Amino acid sequence: MSVLQIEIASAGSAELVEAVNRLLPQLTSAPKALGREDLDAILASSSCLLILARCDGHVAGMLTLGWFQAPTGARAFIDDVVVDEHHRGRGIGEALVRSALDQARRLNAKTVDLTSRPAREAANRLYRRLGFEQRETNSYRYRFDAVSG
Repeated sequence: MSVLQIEIASAGSAELVEAVNRLLPQLTSAPKALGREDLDAILASSSCLLILARCDGHVAGMLTLGWFQAPTGARAFIDDVVVDEHHRGRGIGEALVRSALDQARRLNAKTVDLTSRPAREAANRLYRRLGFEQRETNSYRYRFDAVSG
């Protein structure tokens, strides 16, 4: 049986850069490889955490927790949740999300938001089971790389 550890990444390393770059293609169809400088910038941010799941010492999943203070209260959001395909179905995603919720609670966040594509059926079931409510809202994205001028 594997030993699962959840931790907040605090220092960049070649091993962590490799792990993040191994997980990104399992998260998005157009991943941009991260270099050590990119990872160090994420880890130095005062408004986000990179939370890692390790199985027997090896990175098996990750998520990002971000937060900000709005006039209506502190808000947090979960993004870039991914568990390595070889480790899925073992509760790693749940452990990552629960850790992020604990961190958001410590930050006095009023809410924690996340988005998930409908095709990610297992992830959507997990989020509902953990107490996330599907919102009736329009979600918009402005893409700077898609706008000319």
